[in-house]
Amino acid sequence: MIQPERSGDEFLADVRAAQDRPEPFHIWWLGQSGFLLQWRTARLLFDPYLSDALTRKYAGTAKPHVRLTERVVAPERLGDIDVATSTHNHTDHLDAETLRPLMQANEGLQLVVPEANRDFVAKRLQCDPAWPVGMTVGAERVVGPFRFAAVPAAHETLETDEAGRHAHLGYVVRFGPWTAYHSGDTIRYEGMAELLRPFGIDVCMLPVNGRDPARGVPGNLTGEEAARLARDIGARAAIPCHYEMFAFNTASPEPFFEEAARLGVRAVRLVAGGRWSCDLPS
Repeated sequence: MIQPERSGDEFLADVRAAQDRPEPFHIWWLGQSGFLLQWRTARLLFDPYLSDALTRKYAGTAKPHVRLTERVVAPERLGDIDVATSTHNHTDHLDAETLRPLMQANEGLQLVVPEANRDFVAKRLQCDPAWPVGMTVGAERVVGPFRFAAVPAAHETLETDEAGRHAHLGYVVRFGPWTAYHSGDTIRYEGMAELLRPFGIDVCMLPVNGRDPARGVPGNLTGEEAARLARDIGARAAIPCHYEMFAFNTASPEPFFEEAARLGVRAVRLVAGGRWSCDLPS
């Protein structure tokens, strides 16, 4: 099994140590599509999956979710979290065994979700349906020190509810002078780059596990596609994700790094539990 760069006490110590360098910001990869972003004293969790819920659920089935990377940290140990997100309803992006301990450990936690998924989220998390912060495409919401904008995600289609609200989203987040983009699970769709380019994205987090109908699950960008999307949206740095978590649904990130190098895209290589301290000029 792949060992995180830091886990448990060592990971938490690194998060605390980064507070001594509050500017500009820090990002840790938690595995799959999960990231911790720390800016000054504020902490944002993108789509954390910090349990073995899927491994237990699919044990003995045709789609065993065999974990490849050890867990970085138990969710109940993550304190001072201001905001968490869920981009869509799949368990590796909306995990009750991760989010409920986080809710208990962080009294003021806010959760950003697609408005289309509000009822589903409330049922899964056994929470007040009014509690999540619902997002729709084109809307912006200020949540703690972060300003969120929602953009569509296509996993692998642009799915909407009867009211036309997207069930899969990506989030563009502004904080101070910085802008980060977490795509959620997505492939590229027509007009995607044109939609994102005006945001002036400093760093993007993109899936690179690709798609294969034989896996039996919706797919994502390939590594090469992710690198080209990062270039086309004008991102100043790009971090690949959604690989090395489940044996049946992973891919090498090397095509992403190779294509990024060819295109002149700044690619950030992280191991689960590793940190990137932003070194971009402001």
